[in-house]
Amino acid sequence: MQIHLSDISSIDGKCMQVSAGLSFDTVDIHYGSHQTDRFPVLRKEPLELTIANTGNRVLELSGHGEITVGIPCDRCLKEVAVTLPLSFQRKIDMKLTDEERVYDLDESSYLTGMDLDVDRLVCLEILMCWPLKVLCREDCKGICSRCGKDLNEGPCDCQEEPRDPRMAAISDIFRKFKEV
Repeated sequence: MQIHLSDISSIDGKCMQVSAGLSFDTVDIHYGSHQTDRFPVLRKEPLELTIANTGNRVLELSGHGEITVGIPCDRCLKEVAVTLPLSFQRKIDMKLTDEERVYDLDESSYLTGMDLDVDRLVCLEILMCWPLKVLCREDCKGICSRCGKDLNEGPCDCQEEPRDPRMAAISDIFRKFKEV
């Protein structure tokens, strides 16, 4: 959704509230020029935005909402529904050009001229609150590194390799604190 800001940026003290629907169905995370991960959006609420002109063509942008994304478990790869709260508050100086914003290291790629791209704004917020680790349950056992069987469903038929007796002490430590 695009919101045109020229009306509000020209009148000091003007305030505008918008309930903005989100149009994307996946969250795409780019890791470089060739790798992109896609995560399905399972549920999305409209983003409640408040845009206020605080004077001197400076806009205060605040919003809140919620989005649920399907993220694979870090151990067994089953999809987990993760709800990400969206809450932010930003100031936008409308006197600056797009080039000046880049020069000032303002990462406002969601603003082009007088148009606010709500989807891009939400995507940036999602990246900032993305969880470091996702587990389907706290005691998830993961998958077997040899055959790929989900160890939460029971043990696999893989045989353990004979251990080097010189590594027995270290193996005992890893066995006690095993995390796949």
